[in-house]
Amino acid sequence: MAGRIRQADVDEVKARTNIADIIGERVALKSAGVGSLKGLCPFHDERSPSFNVRPQAGFYHCFGCGESGDVYSFLRAMDHVTFTEAVERLAGRIGLTLHYEDGGAAPEHTGRARLYAANAAAAEFFRAQLMTPEADIARRFLGQRGFDAGAAGHFGVGYAPKGWSGMLSALRAQGYTDEELSSAGLVSQGQRGVYDRFRGRVVWPIRDVTGQVIGFGARRLYDDDNGPKYLNTPETTIYKKAQVLYGLDLAKRDVSREHRVVVVEGYTDVMACHLAGITTAIATCGTAFGSDHITVLRRVMGDDSTAGEVVFTFDPDAAGQKAALRAFADAKRFNAQTYVATGPEGLDPCDLRLARGDGAVRALLETKVPMVEFVLDQRISGYDLASVEGRVGALRTAAPVVAELRDPLLQPEYVRVLARRLGMDTEDVRREVERAGRGGSRRDAAPGTQNAGPAVDDGALRVTLATLPRSPEVGLERDALMGVLQFGHRMDATLVERALELPFRNAALDAVRVAVREAPGMQRPGWSADAVAAVREPYRSLAAELLAGDFPALNDDAAVTSAGDLARRLVLRRFDREKVELLGAIQRVPAASEEGRSIRLRLRELDARRQALVDEAS
Repeated sequence: MAGRIRQADVDEVKARTNIADIIGERVALKSAGVGSLKGLCPFHDERSPSFNVRPQAGFYHCFGCGESGDVYSFLRAMDHVTFTEAVERLAGRIGLTLHYEDGGAAPEHTGRARLYAANAAAAEFFRAQLMTPEADIARRFLGQRGFDAGAAGHFGVGYAPKGWSGMLSALRAQGYTDEELSSAGLVSQGQRGVYDRFRGRVVWPIRDVTGQVIGFGARRLYDDDNGPKYLNTPETTIYKKAQVLYGLDLAKRDVSREHRVVVVEGYTDVMACHLAGITTAIATCGTAFGSDHITVLRRVMGDDSTAGEVVFTFDPDAAGQKAALRAFADAKRFNAQTYVATGPEGLDPCDLRLARGDGAVRALLETKVPMVEFVLDQRISGYDLASVEGRVGALRTAAPVVAELRDPLLQPEYVRVLARRLGMDTEDVRREVERAGRGGSRRDAAPGTQNAGPAVDDGALRVTLATLPRSPEVGLERDALMGVLQFGHRMDATLVERALELPFRNAALDAVRVAVREAPGMQRPGWSADAVAAVREPYRSLAAELLAGDFPALNDDAAVTSAGDLARRLVLRRFDREKVELLGAIQRVPAASEEGRSIRLRLRELDARRQALVDEAS
């Protein structure tokens, strides 16, 4: 069995991988100063971005929850893979052949990597089957919905043969075991052994946000098929339906750029929207739109302001109305504005495209109404507003919806909207909304607090930038360390060595200084991240914040200059301290003594060294 991956290869993979590309596949990152990017943290739920990425250092840090690390630790935390699997995955992206310590070839993948590989192999099998004579029924199904071979290829649509072991035999021949295929959700267990889970169906590969196939959705084609109309991959180690959104791998770039996402109800609706030019469309996979989906979307959108849009397209039938009400319960977690768009005559995007063309699908979004209005209309639609009793009943059922609005400008506006809809006095409606709000506050948690991810332990012993004393001395030490960590690879190594030679006044910053000074190879990629990792607790979080924090400068060159100036100030501070000590010492000895002459010589040398350092900067 092959041993550990050679350290030189581990270092090369990290050096050749842009951490911003890897994190950017899951989190919308925006520029946040010189050499820094920022987005919503993928490790905890937050309203404003506090997750910083420094591509040059290959490092990330969240100022909210304290999570930090390099590209390997990010993949391990997000995808629950081993260190070896993380290195192998990134090596595959850059086309690097890895070497192992015993000289052997790459070990056979295990665990999650095998599940990804099995799903990818199954997707290729299904795609190829779509071209066979048996798949004519699947091609006709797609064609009747307006999807040609090009569309099928773009979305990777395939066909699962009617037999019981077509895919099973094909993947066995590729070396996959029955246990692996079962763990991937590709086969089911019967009395006579395992058999294909998907049979006689048109199949859509479901990919994660990075584009890896993690499961499938399949639609029944044959009348004699007694199975469900739609069949999905069961829950597996890599497929969690509550967190998966179909089409997000294709939509993520435009979702991030436009800060808009369109939530539809099915695979064909996603296809229709994309083909019509709405490339931000996504759908859930066999489950209702829920809290985990919102968490994923907020990160991809960069949902840190009210400028974004989330548009839901629900069917106008009872099921669609119920889905809208469920979505409204969680949609308050979005900073973006939420809307509902309903197709004419109840047509979903796929049927609308068939009946009226691509333009009608695009026009669908122009009919959107705020989700609050949609929900209010649904709440009051069952009441007879011509009667007093009907209006009062409608008010009582609709008031909690308005009461849940926490925006101080929106709530009074919707009080007036509801009053107009009901034909009631605005003051009466306002009082009922206030009453509903008082009752709701006891029953429900405040918006945004549910499903908020792991809580940060405020009582934990963790030194951060915010806990440092505020003084000029500490400020200089802090800023100089920040400059060295972020731009040390472009600074004069001798100057950095002199700046960090003597202990700092602040104990926490001094612990960081020691680790930074002792970290070898300041010019090599990843040096600063390694230096942070070497800082002893409880000061590592402080070091991470120094590396990830905002260093004030107009550009990289200005930042390097500023960092150099700060380092010189540390050296000058050291000279000034020495001079004060020497001036004190000379007062205690006879001026004509040998010791007095020695101190005066040291003072002249110190002044010369100080002036030389000042001249270097000018």
